[in-house]
Amino acid sequence: MAQGTLIHGRYQLLDLIGRGGMGEVWRARDEALGRSVAVKCLKPLGSRHEESFLRVLRERFRREARVAAGLQHRGVTVVHDFGEHEGVHYLVMELLEGRNLSELLSDRRSVPLTVPEIADIADQVAAALAYTHERGIVHRDLKPANIMRLTDGTVKICDFGIARLAHDIGLSTKLTSVGMAMGTPHYMSPEQIAGTAVDHRSDLYSFGCVLYEIATGAPPFDLQDPYAILVGHRDTPPEPPRARRPEIPEALERLILALLAKDPDDRPDDAATLARGLVASGTGAAPGTGGAAAPAPAQPDGGRVPPPRTPERLPEWTRGMRAGSRASGSWSLRLPPPDRSAGLTGRWTGMVATAVAQLPAERRGPAPEYLAVLASRHSAGRSLGRLGRWTEAYEVHRAVAAERERALGAGHPDTLDSHYETAYALGRLGRWDEALSAYQRVAEARAGVLGPDHPATLDARYEIGISLGRLGRRAEALELYRELVAARTRGQGRNHPETLRARHGLGISLGRLGHWDQALAEARHVWTARARILGPDHPDTLVSRREIAVALGWLGRWDQALAEYRQVRQARERVLGAGHPDSLVSRNDEAHCLERLGRAGEAVELYRQVAAPRDGEGA
Repeated sequence: MAQGTLIHGRYQLLDLIGRGGMGEVWRARDEALGRSVAVKCLKPLGSRHEESFLRVLRERFRREARVAAGLQHRGVTVVHDFGEHEGVHYLVMELLEGRNLSELLSDRRSVPLTVPEIADIADQVAAALAYTHERGIVHRDLKPANIMRLTDGTVKICDFGIARLAHDIGLSTKLTSVGMAMGTPHYMSPEQIAGTAVDHRSDLYSFGCVLYEIATGAPPFDLQDPYAILVGHRDTPPEPPRARRPEIPEALERLILALLAKDPDDRPDDAATLARGLVASGTGAAPGTGGAAAPAPAQPDGGRVPPPRTPERLPEWTRGMRAGSRASGSWSLRLPPPDRSAGLTGRWTGMVATAVAQLPAERRGPAPEYLAVLASRHSAGRSLGRLGRWTEAYEVHRAVAAERERALGAGHPDTLDSHYETAYALGRLGRWDEALSAYQRVAEARAGVLGPDHPATLDARYEIGISLGRLGRRAEALELYRELVAARTRGQGRNHPETLRARHGLGISLGRLGHWDQALAEARHVWTARARILGPDHPDTLVSRREIAVALGWLGRWDQALAEYRQVRQARERVLGAGHPDSLVSRNDEAHCLERLGRAGEAVELYRQVAAPRDGEGA
């Protein structure tokens, strides 16, 4: 879309006020009614000439738009109209003048809001949630960026149905593109993390995260590593808000912690009950002071935080996630830099379907809908791999790579991504010679297209190192890891997680070549840095600590090795559970160490624990 465009002879686009992963937001004038409106233009779905493919997508858009347009509440952004114009789907909404909560916190440099402000916002949001939940509508992506505070003090929730709409019509964000449940890591409920069905209580958990952030200046699990964030939501009781900000009234703290209950059944029954009590409980003190507050609505278990549950393993889709901005939003009224991922094949703004259709066939390029199908097949291949179906995953990635190469070219990043996944599947199938050759081709091509120090190029080089190690080519692997550490340090810093990953590989290679003193030094450096950056119980931190024990054992320092193995085993059992494969490996490690120390009786008992049948084994 472009400035001055007149949509359906009625909505004239005046100026661009927001851009995000789903498209653009324009300030516009409704010529029929003479009022200012906001028009959200979603990314084009493809050429009008592919009606068989687009028919279902159009119907999904209409369905979600009708749901959004049917919401009529003071605390919900009003949708006036929706439709399609020259291949672009749009929604016409009330124009909001104000700031979203993410922007308010940013303006204040993360200084939390006053207690009366928090109570007022909470009351209005809770009332809006009560209204939508009574109608069976769940937001699914509630976060500070989706809550607007207008200049007159009114608070409105934005983008009801937008998250699900994005998923339905193939405009998913980076988080959903890797197969995870919809949501933003800092505000996701435990049930979203588990990938199970969600209901209105998931919104209440996200609401609790929002209240926690505006009350303390940071979300409840303010960590840089997304895996650690998800583990926090799933397993760790949040630090009480008053520990971070003592002047918060106790009643408001109890309400926030009740909303953050891990089990949906332990959260308040509904937002309506919450709305009736929040103002009284949250404004019992003047701004910036403590003081008594009115009692909060009754909560399960007397308002206490439920005890932590026995940890369960996080879904495989959580691996490799990146945290991103903790309170980012697609529709910020502050215009961010142009979104380079705005189109499937390039910048889409202005490239409407009719213009594309007028190009000669040889210049049109692949149809966006065809590329979307390939992206779905690519995602399905990754999912097959996560489920252990590596032969099928290999066949899918090999076929998609071939089609992307024909459609986009051999050096296109998407083509190279498919070749990378093909190589990964080959490795998981034990075909390391083929995997090595594939990774080498990807690394060379990415170096030419993206540059030798681009993170994607270095990712491929890291996998080359893994493959060389698997093939016993240890000296070559060692040299590659040295180069990789240098490149990662140049581009990302010495303590970046990817730099530490490269150093971890370097340490393993040193050990394989018998340089155990150097391997021990590397393992200790990486463990110390990972414990500081990722947390002491992060899986990568524990892997590094295990490498310390391995090196100590090879150096004959078995008593010290035993202490390290035992710490790793205890942490894994605490985080992953006693029956998790990694926990059983650690128990085996500990038993082996005891055996080397001549403590055979203790070793036998641990070996028996590992060998005992597990529940459901053989079923």
